[in-house]
Amino acid sequence: MAFSFLSRFRVRDDRQDDFIALAREMEELSKQEPGTLAYKFFRLAEPGMFAVHESFVDEAADEAHMAYDHNKPLIEKIVGCMEGTYERELLFDLAPHGRA
Repeated sequence: MAFSFLSRFRVRDDRQDDFIALAREMEELSKQEPGTLAYKFFRLAEPGMFAVHESFVDEAADEAHMAYDHNKPLIEKIVGCMEGTYERELLFDLAPHGRA
């Protein structure tokens, strides 16, 4: 089972263009990361709200993603665009582990 989650957050009005550019860069870089299955940002219906869907082969791959030298400054800049913090919701397979 993959380690997957959806994080929702608000981006400051005056930083949305910066955020979108950073998010696109992060999406491209994630394609080169071993263990990253999916990494995609979305704009939500509520103005100023965004989400990112992340999926990794396991929790260690998520930790590695956060620790890569190319991501550390991007993550810091992305967080700087946010208003407040983010809410992370873990996603689980439909069937319980070991069942089809």
